[in-house]
Amino acid sequence: MTTGAGGRGPLEAIVLAAGAGTRFGGPKLTTPWRGGTLLDGALAAALMAPVRGVWVVSGADPGVFFIAKRFAGAQNQSERVRLVRARDHAKGMSASLQAGLEALPPDAAGAFVFLGDMPRIPAGLTDQLAKALGRGALAAAPEFQGQRGHPVLFSAALFDDLFALEGDVGARDVLDGLGAGLALVPTLDAGVLFDVDTREDLAG
Repeated sequence: MTTGAGGRGPLEAIVLAAGAGTRFGGPKLTTPWRGGTLLDGALAAALMAPVRGVWVVSGADPGVFFIAKRFAGAQNQSERVRLVRARDHAKGMSASLQAGLEALPPDAAGAFVFLGDMPRIPAGLTDQLAKALGRGALAAAPEFQGQRGHPVLFSAALFDDLFALEGDVGARDVLDGLGAGLALVPTLDAGVLFDVDTREDLAG
């Protein structure tokens, strides 16, 4: 098991899968994609990360939990996948993120945050992010051609800042304020930017 910054404890993964798929026109993460479902890609990346557990946060689509359980079982990883319902998911991404953070064990040294509609995260990237945190960074994120991507790994030292977020926003403001505390890990894989917003995106 990989430990977090300074070797103080294990890392966890949170997969945000609570959205309503409004721009998509209905349930998005359970839609077919490349022989499985769209959510499978994010789950696979989270399970390959150097983490103790994977916490899947659901909200608007009740099918998310079924997909997560089925995928975890097929990978013989059922014991590592935990299901969390964001009761306030309608308030936006910040509420879903906070539901995931609240579920984490108290000894977690940090948490990867994966987005359920980003199915093309490259293999091996999460190990590099974990190493950056181990070298003392407060957070680590991939960078493709000058653009910051996903997933992002947050040190537990930032959890209080994430709990302070409100509305349908991610953690951009938290990351932007870190300065040298944010480690950017270069990658040649555009999958760190690829997300599915509309049905047309499924062809990507």
